Amino acid sequence: MKIKNVYLLGVLILSTLAKAQEKPNVIVVLADDIGVGDISYYRKMYSDKVIVKTPTIDKLVNNGMVFTNAHSPAALCAPSRYAIMTGNHCYRSDFPWGVWGAYQESPIKPKQLTLGKLMKNAGYQTAFLGKWHLGGNYYTKRDPTKIYRGPRNKPETEVDISKIVSGGPQSNGFDYSVTLAAGIQASPYAVYENGKLMPLENDSKISFISQEKMNKIGVKLDKLEGLGDSNWDPHKIGGVLANKAVSYIESRKAEKPFFIFYSTQAVHLPHTPSRELNGKKVAGTTPSNHLDLVKELDIQIEMLVQTLKKKNLYDNTLIIITSDNGGLHTPNTLKANHNSSSMYRGHKNLCYEGGHRVPFIASWPNKIKPNSKSDVPIIGLDILATLADVTKQKINPNNALDSSTLLPLLLGESTANPHPFLMLQSGTAKEVIITENNYKLIIKVDKKDKTDKTRTPYALFNLKENPTENEEKNLINIPKYKKKIDYLFKKYNTTRDSKIATGVR
Repeated sequence: MKIKNVYLLGVLILSTLAKAQEKPNVIVVLADDIGVGDISYYRKMYSDKVIVKTPTIDKLVNNGMVFTNAHSPAALCAPSRYAIMTGNHCYRSDFPWGVWGAYQESPIKPKQLTLGKLMKNAGYQTAFLGKWHLGGNYYTKRDPTKIYRGPRNKPETEVDISKIVSGGPQSNGFDYSVTLAAGIQASPYAVYENGKLMPLENDSKISFISQEKMNKIGVKLDKLEGLGDSNWDPHKIGGVLANKAVSYIESRKAEKPFFIFYSTQAVHLPHTPSRELNGKKVAGTTPSNHLDLVKELDIQIEMLVQTLKKKNLYDNTLIIITSDNGGLHTPNTLKANHNSSSMYRGHKNLCYEGGHRVPFIASWPNKIKPNSKSDVPIIGLDILATLADVTKQKINPNNALDSSTLLPLLLGESTANPHPFLMLQSGTAKEVIITENNYKLIIKVDKKDKTDKTRTPYALFNLKENPTENEEKNLINIPKYKKKIDYLFKKYNTTRDSKIATGVR
C-alpha cells in the first residue's frame, strides 16, 4: 500500500511539473526613452545608415514578430508606466499626467490589477528589476510612523530612504525586486532590493548626493540633488540590473515559471554608460554617450538571452521589448546623423508620432513565426491582456479596461485590429490624441482647468498620406475636414468622459 502511495505521489509531482513547464516564462523589457530609430532593424526600414547596431534585438525580431505601428500610452515615462502596469489609459489615474517623484502617492490603487499580480495569480515567480517611477511610501526621518510627503521644488532631505514602506513593486505582485524608485535621474539615488536599501559598496551609507559630488565622476544630475547611497554612480547601474536579472534566472525555482519585468535605465539622462558590460566595451564606442546607452541596452538584453539559452529556458520563454515613450533628440547624436525618431516628427514629450511611436518586438520560439510583421496599431498597455490570454486568465471587467490581447496576432491566428481607434497623450504640454483609420486628431487640454475637460482640437493629420506630420499638410482649418474633426473630437470626449472600456478581448 505504501509503495503504491509513493508511486502515485511521484506521478502527481511529475504531472504538476509538466503542467508548470507548459506555461512559458515571460520577460517584458521596458526600455527608457528608446525610439524606433534607435533599433537598427527599424532604422533599416527607412535608412541605409546604421550608426549603432542592436544585434541581439534584431535577432529577436528575426525570430519573432515586429510591430511597425506600436505606441506608448503617453509621450512621457510616468503616465506610460502606470498604463502599461495596469492596462488602463493614463486618464483613468488620479494623476493622469504622471507621478514624477519617488516620494509621491502611487497612482496604483491597492486592489488594482497589475502585471505582477496577474502573473502571480497564474502561479508565476515574479520579479521586477529597474525603474519604478510610480511613486511610493517612505517614512519621515522625525516620525517613523508618518508617511513622508514633501515639497518637490527643492532637495528633499527629511525622508527616511532606508526602505520603501509600500506602494512599490512588493505591493504590486512582485515577489522579488531590485528597484530604482525614480530611475537614475532623481532621488533617492539608490537601489532597493526587496524594498530595502541595497548598499552599492561595503562602506555605503545614506548621504546627500550633490552636483559637486557628481562632478568628480563626470555626472550631470538630470533632476534635483537629494539623498542617496554614498557610492552612487549611475555608470554602474546598468551592470547592477543586468547581473541581478541573470542571477535571478539562474536561481529560479525550476518547478515554477517566472515573469520578469525588466525596466532598464537605458537610455534616460544622465547619459552614463557602463565602461564595460558582458566583456564588451561600451563607454566611448559610439558618437555619443546617448548612443553608448543604446548599445548597452542591446548588451543587457544579450545577457538575458544568453542566460536563458545556458539554462535551456530560451525555447519556452516569451520575450517582449518596448519603450515607455518615443526617443530623444540630443546634439551629438543628431550630429552623427542618428535620429531616434526615425522618419517621424517630434520626440519624447511631444504629441507628434516621434513622441509616442515605439519599438514593439515579441519573440516566442515555436509559437511566434520567425520574421513575422504586423502593421496594425497597438499600445504598450496591451501587454497585460496579452499575458492574461497567454496564461489563460479572465480579467475582471473592472480592471485593465483598455488593454487588448495581442495573442491572436502573435500566433498568426488573426490579423484583426485590436484597437478600432487609439487614444494617447503627450507630455507636459497637455495634449491628447485620437487616431482612427489613419486620421490623427491632436487636442489641446487647458492647463488651467484641473478637470481636464476644457479641450480644443488643435491639429489633424492624415498619417497615410502624411506620416511625417508635415505642418503644411495640417488639415485642421480646411472646411472639407470639419466633419472628420467634429467626429473624432466627439468620439474622444464621449469615450473618455463616459469612462467606458476600450480594450478588446
